Amino acid sequence: MRFLFFALFSVSVFAAPQVKVVTTGLKQPWALTEVAPGKLLISQKAGSFVIFDVARRQLTPVAGAPVVVYDGQGGLLDVAVPPDYKPGGWVYYTFSQPMSAGAVTALARSRYNPRSNMLTDRQVLLSTRSSSDTSRHFGSRIAFDASHVFFTVGDRGVRENGQDLSTHAGSILRLKRDGSIPDDNPFVGQAGALPEIWSYGHRNPQGITFDDRGQLWAIEHGPRGGDELNLISAGKNYGWPEVSQGKEYWGPFDVGVKSKAGMEAAAKVYVPSIAPGSLHFVRSDKYGLQGDLLAGALKLTHLNRILMADGRVVGEERLFSERGQRLRDVYEDGEGALWIVTDSGELWMLEPEVAGQ
Repeated sequence: MRFLFFALFSVSVFAAPQVKVVTTGLKQPWALTEVAPGKLLISQKAGSFVIFDVARRQLTPVAGAPVVVYDGQGGLLDVAVPPDYKPGGWVYYTFSQPMSAGAVTALARSRYNPRSNMLTDRQVLLSTRSSSDTSRHFGSRIAFDASHVFFTVGDRGVRENGQDLSTHAGSILRLKRDGSIPDDNPFVGQAGALPEIWSYGHRNPQGITFDDRGQLWAIEHGPRGGDELNLISAGKNYGWPEVSQGKEYWGPFDVGVKSKAGMEAAAKVYVPSIAPGSLHFVRSDKYGLQGDLLAGALKLTHLNRILMADGRVVGEERLFSERGQRLRDVYEDGEGALWIVTDSGELWMLEPEVAGQ
C-alpha cells in the first residue's frame, strides 16, 4: 500500500542552482528536446517549432509542424525523443488535431533534417478518440521505456470520461514506437475498452516520466486543489472524478470522495493546487538533484522539487518562486544540463551553485 503525502517540505541543506536566461524570444513555448548536440527543438503552442542553437544563442524557425487547433488548452504540445535517439531518428510530438467531430489529442512522429531545417516524413501514430465540445484538458506529455511510447490525454473537460474505457480521454496510453498496439496492454481483448489504454481515472496529466527503477510517474491537475503525483501501473484506476482531494470551482464542496476501494491513492497531493505542467526525473549529479523529480508549477510559479528515496516521495522544496514565472517544461540534455521554458517566452539554463558564492 502506498502512502498519501500532502505538502511536505524538506529541511535538508541544499544550494539551489542559479538561473541563466538565455533567450526571451519564444512564443508560448510548451516543450523542448535535444535533436543534436547543442540543438534544442522547442514546440510553441500556436503551432510552430523552433531550434535553439546553444553555442550561438540563436533561435531559428523549423518547418514541418502539423496543423493544430490552437484554442483554449489546445495547440502544439509535447515534443520528445527516445532515450536511444540518434540525430536523424524519430522525434515524437503531441498536438490538438482538427477532426470533424472536434479536436482530439494526437501523437505523431517526424525526422529532423538539419540541412533543410525541417521535420519530415510525418506519421500520425494515433488520433485518439477524445473529442468534446470544450477546449480543455488535452494533456499531453510523452515518455518512453525501452520499446514503447506512453502519452497522456486529459478528460477533455468531461468528467465522466475518466471512468469510461471506451474513450481515450482521461487516460495514459501505451503504444509500440511505430504506433501499433502491444499485445500485453491491460485492456487488449476486453469488450468495451480501447486497447491503447494503460491506466485511467485521470483528470489532466501534463507530466510523465520514468525513474531509474523503471517506475512510471505522472502528475496531473486537480480541480480547485488536489493536484496529484501518481505512480502508474498497468490497468489501474486513479479515481477521477469519483476520488479527488480537490473542491468544486463553484463552492466549498468536495469532488467525489477522498478514497474508494479499487482506486489508487496518490503518492503526493497538493492543496492548494500548484498547477503542474511537466515532470522530469533527474539523472545527472550536476546540481545535487540526482534521483529527484522536478515539476514545473504554473499557478504557483516555481520549480517543484519532489525528493525521492527508495522509489517513494519523502519531501519537497520550491525553487525560483521569487521570479514569478509559469514554468511550462523541464528538460535534461545529453550533458546533464537542465533547461526550463516559461509561458512568458523565456528559456532558462540552470547553473550549479558555485562554492563560496
